[in-house]
Amino acid sequence: MRSFTFERAESPQAAAQAAAAKPGAKFIAGGTNLLDLMKLEIETPRHLIDVNGLGLDTIEAIEDGGLRIGALVRNTDMAADERVRRDYGVLTRAVMAGASGQLRNKATTAGNLLQRTRCPYFYDTNMACNKRAPGSGCSALEGYSRQLGVVGVSDACIATNPSDMNVALRVLDASVETVKPDGETRAIPIADFHCLPGDTPHVETALEPGELITAVTLPPPIGGRHVYRKVRDRASYAFALVSVAAVVQPDGTGRVAVGGVAHKPWRVEAADAALGDGARPAAQHLFADARPTEHNAFKVALAERTLAAVLSEARR
Repeated sequence: MRSFTFERAESPQAAAQAAAAKPGAKFIAGGTNLLDLMKLEIETPRHLIDVNGLGLDTIEAIEDGGLRIGALVRNTDMAADERVRRDYGVLTRAVMAGASGQLRNKATTAGNLLQRTRCPYFYDTNMACNKRAPGSGCSALEGYSRQLGVVGVSDACIATNPSDMNVALRVLDASVETVKPDGETRAIPIADFHCLPGDTPHVETALEPGELITAVTLPPPIGGRHVYRKVRDRASYAFALVSVAAVVQPDGTGRVAVGGVAHKPWRVEAADAALGDGARPAAQHLFADARPTEHNAFKVALAERTLAAVLSEARR
């Protein structure tokens, strides 16, 4: 691990200002992803800004009937919150499917949003990776790609977003609240928060330099059956080959988002519209532009079958 300086921020805006003023600075809260990457010298921040003392660790009702979940709410506390369990069950189920109990006790809402890919070529500093070293190439394109993306990919990157929470937030139409160094605040729809790789896979989110996540807001509850199903190589402590988050109404209509297949949680409006017709029509829309490799082509069929199981569960 390379040496770095450290400070504790006194306010969200002060944290944003400190990050903007020091190139290479990173925010740190739970550190469950960042510290691992620092040990491998994949992340090499010159300065760390501790944001744990900023009071962003509460879950509050908002006027429109939704919830505001602070950026520093630990994953365990989010999943256990009575309101989240009752009204946003897909979120509780997704969070509980991630990592381990110990990690969920430390990991934060904002940190989960910003998780970096688990592509093996990103983690191997001897291999070319446009995400880690822009312009160096993508070893995954000609390498072993079983775990990697099949849709929304590019010739520069086929990595996937590893978060379970993000898939549930996408199906719920959440928003990400932030503060910039000048004090300006904004709300970014989750649909626009994560970027597709294109020619710049190292640009992973819509955040601007120094911008700090302060909360995630959930819109008013939409009812229906909330289901999250994750298919992985072992029963726990493993990332998704495919995951499906769905909210299905009594009339069979609903919403669906898929994880483990793209650079961001994958949702297509036409798939939502086709959900009442069954898993196959919805999956055809979800993967209309799929570009699988020989190693991960199975994910398209696996996603359709997982969606069929989710719809069956939701309609019982």
